[in-house]
Amino acid sequence: MRSFLLCSVLLLLCLPSIAWAQQPDTTRIRLENVDVAPLAADISGWLLLDKDIQTELEGAVYNLYNFKYDKAERQFRSLRRRYPQHPMPYFLLGLSTWWKIMPSNITNKQYDKVFLAYMDTAVTRGEALYKKDNKNYEASFFLSAAYGFSARLNAERSNWRKATVESKRALSYLEKSREANGLSPEFLFGQALINYYAPWIADNYPLLRPVMLFFPRGNKQLGLQQLRNVAANGFYTGPEAKVFLMKILQNQENKPAEALPIAQQMATTYPDNGYFQRFYALMSYQVGDLRECERVSRDILDKINRGMPGYEGISGRYATFFLGSLMESRYQDLDKARDYYQRCVVFSESTGDNQQGFYLYALLNLARISAKQNNPEDATRYYQEVFKKADRKSEAQKEAKAYLQKNNKKKK
Repeated sequence: MRSFLLCSVLLLLCLPSIAWAQQPDTTRIRLENVDVAPLAADISGWLLLDKDIQTELEGAVYNLYNFKYDKAERQFRSLRRRYPQHPMPYFLLGLSTWWKIMPSNITNKQYDKVFLAYMDTAVTRGEALYKKDNKNYEASFFLSAAYGFSARLNAERSNWRKATVESKRALSYLEKSREANGLSPEFLFGQALINYYAPWIADNYPLLRPVMLFFPRGNKQLGLQQLRNVAANGFYTGPEAKVFLMKILQNQENKPAEALPIAQQMATTYPDNGYFQRFYALMSYQVGDLRECERVSRDILDKINRGMPGYEGISGRYATFFLGSLMESRYQDLDKARDYYQRCVVFSESTGDNQQGFYLYALLNLARISAKQNNPEDATRYYQEVFKKADRKSEAQKEAKAYLQKNNKKKK
């Protein structure tokens, strides 16, 4: 969350100082709400709006999000052979590489060089098109997208200087392509995110408000409306818009009931995408659809056991925690619950997530089960770990401290 926030702030703080700051609010609102297609846009040769290309790539886009990377990339490379000077095939190959990184919560660095190389090439091809015609909004779209993705990865890797430079360029090209918002929902995606996150950051991080005064206010409701539009109608950006929409509704808007059907749709449409499956399992768990949570969690573990792409320790951590909780509360099978919680601990340690979250509560539940089963040695061992890892004065640490003090008195 910290790196995502910093990246979001970078994207906003690097917004070019166009005339918004001097304009009255009514002008700003007019600019944000009206999407007008440019009158004289020459879209000949634009692959982004080519319906034949969309039909050709429909299966490739599906395979990309269903983690069938090889199949998707074969079609993207075919596109590259026919259009070697266009940024689109390089960007799509980069996007495929991005989704090889995503299941690990961006911690997997093995694809960084390949990803950045594809985005750099997309930038080179996009800049060549833009120099020929500065009204080529398609070129601006790919330049904004490639710089934006590259900025996000660099921010995740704490390369702040490069992330800042690339964020500034991304937003500059986003502004240049803004005139094309009315041509296609593809162009609207970046503006939707800016509209939503500008006020959200200002509302939730008061220390940043003085800085945010210098930049567009945005409009959260408009941003959500635009994001829904892109999610429903975008061909290339539609799946990405749905990812942001379900995360925003769950994490920022606290509306799990609205996030659930989007998560369900993504997990159903792309059943071999571990990222979508674990998010859907989480949503099902939170809204109390335990039968569906159990089904999806078992499916995740089965795919991990089969070594399917994109199924690794983080997805395993989710699935084993949910199954442990279900075994404990729904089936009252403490032995199976203990086994799943122990596997959750192992998955957490294997991914380096051994401080909070599922790891901590798996340990806490293991301690409670051990206490219930009259196994004070194991209970003490687990509670000691909880006490060390839990936030100071949290309920988990208080519980661990109380048990350890009580157990020590018994020994004396």
